[in-house]
Amino acid sequence: MSITFYSAVGSVGLAAHVVLEELKESSSFDYELILLDMSNTEHRGDEYKKINPKARVPSLIVDGTVLTETPAILAFLAQTNPDSSLRLPTDPMAFAQIQSFNSYLCSTVHVAHAHKYRGSRWTDDKAALAALTANVPNTMAACFEDLETHFFTGPWVMGAEFTICDPYLLAISSWLESDGVDIERFPKLKKHREAMHKRSAVQSVFRALQNS
Repeated sequence: MSITFYSAVGSVGLAAHVVLEELKESSSFDYELILLDMSNTEHRGDEYKKINPKARVPSLIVDGTVLTETPAILAFLAQTNPDSSLRLPTDPMAFAQIQSFNSYLCSTVHVAHAHKYRGSRWTDDKAALAALTANVPNTMAACFEDLETHFFTGPWVMGAEFTICDPYLLAISSWLESDGVDIERFPKLKKHREAMHKRSAVQSVFRALQNS
């Protein structure tokens, strides 16, 4: 299987990048990493838009077929590596719970964060854009209050077993400080982030990003 992964520093692509590195550590799995420079809008260039017309990261190319959107990429990587530590549960409800958590991160929490940098997706009114940006600390804090109180089991997202939810949560929680939210308000999620940073796969990913 030939795999090429497109991502960018500071993006949600961190989630799939960590999963790829976890798989690489546990098997003969390998992949090519291509980091785009979003500061000069490389992701909006004609070459990348041939790969992903949405001009967003991440994108995963598997044997010539392009897959986008983080929940889909994470589920695919887990499904196609059933012997890895990230294998998906065979119980349909357990798998649905994983999808439910990841869908919340994708459709609600990421969107709340995007209001700070991508408000023009929703409005071109300057006052509305300013209001969206100003409210990001409140909306992100509300999302993480829900995660801390209702959706996080511990020590990992789904309990005792590390799943594809955990790298996704790491990617989203890494934005908290820049969004004006103090992670100290969420002790369980802070502990989770600290545990993630101790994993060798996560450390390998951060080294790759720092050296890019």
